[in-house]
Parts: sequence; C-alpha cells; structure tokens
Amino acid sequence: MSVETVEKVSLLIIGSGPAGYTAAIYASRANLKPVLYQGIQPGGQLTITTEVENYPGYADGVQGPEMMVDFEKQAKRMGADIRFGLATQVDFSKQPYRVQIDDEKWIEANAVIIATGASAKWLGLESEQRLNGFGVSACAVCDGFFFRGKEVAIVGAGDTAAEEALYLSKLCTTVHMLVRKGEMRASKIMQDRVLNTPNIKVYWNTETEEVIGDKNVSAIRIRNNKTNETQEIPVNGFFVAIGHEPNSAIFKNYLEMDEAGYIITVPGSSRTNVEGVFAAGDVQDKIYRQAVTAAGSGCMAALDAERYLSAQGLH
Repeated sequence: MSVETVEKVSLLIIGSGPAGYTAAIYASRANLKPVLYQGIQPGGQLTITTEVENYPGYADGVQGPEMMVDFEKQAKRMGADIRFGLATQVDFSKQPYRVQIDDEKWIEANAVIIATGASAKWLGLESEQRLNGFGVSACAVCDGFFFRGKEVAIVGAGDTAAEEALYLSKLCTTVHMLVRKGEMRASKIMQDRVLNTPNIKVYWNTETEEVIGDKNVSAIRIRNNKTNETQEIPVNGFFVAIGHEPNSAIFKNYLEMDEAGYIITVPGSSRTNVEGVFAAGDVQDKIYRQAVTAAGSGCMAALDAERYLSAQGLH
C-alpha cells in the first residue's frame, strides 16, 4: 500500500440510510469531522419506497427518496463530508482501521460506524421489480396501511411471513398467502395463528409466476407446482417476505455475526467485538427494521464513537 493512496480520518461512516445519516448528524455536532461513504444505494432501502407515513415529524407523509435527501442535507449542513463510493474491503486487525473504497482508495480511521443495512430478498421476477413501490413491497409494516380494505397477497413461509400476514389481515379484506412447499417453516404457534385467521387464505405448493399490472399491481398469476394448474388472483398489493440479507460480507473475517450474517452488538449499545467499530441500523437489526429504529441506532453509534475516541485521547 503506497503512502499517497491513504487518507486519514477520525471517524468513518459506511452507509447512508437513516442510520448512517443520523450518525453523521450527531458526529458532526460533536466535531468528530465524520466522512460518510454512501454505498451502492445512496439513501438505502428507503429510496425504493414511495410513501412513508410512519416516520415522526412528517405530518402529511413523505416520499422515501425525498426523506433521504432531507437527511443528507441536514448531515451536510452540520458539516459531514458525504461522498459517493462503496466500501469493498476492510482490515480491522489493528488501529487505525483500514477501509478500501471502490477497490482502489484506502481510508485509515480511528473509529468506524457500519450502517450498510440489509437488502430484501426478492423472487427475481421482472414484473416484481417493475412494480416495486407500485403495489409490490418487502415490508408489510411499512406499506400495509395503503391497502386498507383491499385484497393483497404475501409470499413466504417463515415467522416473518406469518407475522406480516397476520398484520395485513387486520387491515385488508383478504390476504392470499403463497407457500412454495406443502408446509411452513414458521413456528407452530405462528402457523396456528395464520391457519385460524378467517381472512388469510393459504395456498400450498404455490409459485408466483407473474405480478400483473400496468402502473399498479392489479393481480398475480400463480402456479401449483404439484398439479401445474395456474390461476390469476385479483390483488392490489403483493408483499414479498422471504427474508432479508444483511450487507455485511466484507466484515465477516473480523466481526461476530449470527448465522444469518447480522452483526452482533453488545446489548444496549452499538459496540461490536472490535473496539472502536460500531454497527447501526438494519445490518445489526433483524427484528424491527424500521427507519425510525435505524435512525435511533445511528444516534447511539455516534455517541458510542464519540465516547470511544475521547477515552482514547483521539478527540
């Protein structure tokens, strides 16, 4: 590594959703002079969300991308150095920590906040991506409200899918739950709740072939993988609940993670097993996964980083 390709910073923030931007706001106010790299999807998952109605302070709701522009503007106004670029490699073996950006430039940082988020897993249908945000969603808690009194479908078979189907059943007239196999992976208690909810209709051994709609979802075409019979079901919403994948692969040699790849933090803090490396937002949260909880954990990470840098005499 040549000397001229290394930039030294006090605090590096990796990721730019609610967690990353909130960390940048707090760290800037603490005069930590944070540098934030936005990653592959500046603004995170909210940039593929249309209406956001459950974030406090936006009385009339807000478009997801617009909200992330507001977050970014506020972080910049506080003095955060926000840059395009993707972290592609890290070395947390010794201080200062090293992070490579776009496979070329190295940053040396005294402390690092990881806010790389998680990505929803999708079925891989062209129509699913085309109608994403127009009736297709990967978050029932975020978007179920828009389908009150309407029919929706949800695909998935685990606890999250069962939980989201039950949530939707309280808002929607009918929830068509599509299960790929002849059984669910969800816990017995969740399965019982689903099967005993009158307006949830479970379709076993079912694959989704296409999400139908011009501007918005109007129906889905499904196929029974035992009989090969297909049918169309009119729905206004299509929810994908087949899991999320935390964007944590580049950290796996250094940070403790659970079996799904979520970074493990010390309870009640953002601290990881590497001193001076903190994690916030969906990369370490597989339970809540909301913009407001991500923002809260970004605040925690900035405060934890400030305390760490002060204790080390680095701030």
